[in-house]
Amino acid sequence: MARAEDMYQCQTVDCGFVYDPDRGDRRRKIPAGTAFADLPDDWRCPSCGAGKKLFRPLAGEGSVVAEQG
Repeated sequence: MARAEDMYQCQTVDCGFVYDPDRGDRRRKIPAGTAFADLPDDWRCPSCGAGKKLFRPLAGEGSVVAEQG
């Protein structure tokens, strides 16, 4: 199971989609086990279409929690 530091949440206002490397992204043929950093640069959120730059880790360095804290 992926650690929170390895899971990324989309930070758009309406979305909240969480990319889970354990699941990948079947819609875009990203296999399970693919780390967020290894996603193609043109990968987009399957829910809202946001690019990778609008994602933040759920925990750890660079996360919203770390920035608040």
